[in-house]
Amino acid sequence: METLNEDEEYCWREVKLPSFIPIVGTPGLERETGERRRGRDIIVAIDHGANSKHAFDWAITHLCRLSDTLHLVHAVSSLSNQLVYEMAQVLMEKFAVEAFQVAMVESKARIVEGDAGKAICKEAERLKPAAVVVGTRGRGFIQSMLQGSVSEYCFHNCKIAPVIIVPGKEAGEESVM
Repeated sequence: METLNEDEEYCWREVKLPSFIPIVGTPGLERETGERRRGRDIIVAIDHGANSKHAFDWAITHLCRLSDTLHLVHAVSSLSNQLVYEMAQVLMEKFAVEAFQVAMVESKARIVEGDAGKAICKEAERLKPAAVVVGTRGRGFIQSMLQGSVSEYCFHNCKIAPVIIVPGKEAGEESVM
């Protein structure tokens, strides 16, 4: 599979979140009117790693307000693989439930196909959020330049300023699943 080019359309699937999470109404003021908007859109890039969970926790603790909408984005290599899609859907549901329990924010989830960095930047262009929150493994400069890094790509290519969360010692190396 080829990586996502900047100008080509990409494949995605919305995730239907659990019905027991109440739907928060949309703010009454529109973005185009120039009036103050009550809620913000915030993108959080998630995966199955502990550093992603740490970035998500940081975002709902320090960044989200009551009327915000949290957009969870997870990139996969192929949407046609049903097992991968189901695992990603379970992960998204878990994060959406936690976001509502902790910060009482509305969550929307989207699984995108392709290279993670490019897909996150495409979502940021589409939504024009207040922030794009991305976790990182905390590798050194040389290691991230040689191996590549999603957070490094987002830092250099997102038109919206990314918030890159470096894990603390308490985040550990365990997986979310």
